Amino acid sequence: MTVVRERDAVEHHLHGATFRSFVAPARGSRELCAWRLEIADGTVGVPHRVSREEVVLVLSGQLTATIDGVAATVRAGEAAFVPSGAEFAVDNTSGGPAAAWVTTSVGLTATLADGSTISPPWAA
Repeated sequence: MTVVRERDAVEHHLHGATFRSFVAPARGSRELCAWRLEIADGTVGVPHRVSREEVVLVLSGQLTATIDGVAATVRAGEAAFVPSGAEFAVDNTSGGPAAAWVTTSVGLTATLADGSTISPPWAA
């Protein structure tokens, strides 16, 4: 059994959010990636098209998830499913911080509106 302690998670910052990588190929995973996402209040996400399915489980606070143009509030204990190929953005305008657990499969890329592609280091 492999246990990744919080102190050993690799921290990344992008677009006003903190990504704490727990499971990724760089840590020995062959199929899955998982990270804790922390988003400060007042953060408006950057729309991007995902190459793999993602599950975003809100741990605390609440987020607004926009998937293919449809926005929904996702509260602690609720999850948003993002299909492969969907355009996705997540905002936190709730008045307080929010945290989520995100899981996807290895190989995730995100394509931004300008056509540029990101291979997130927390999923590599």
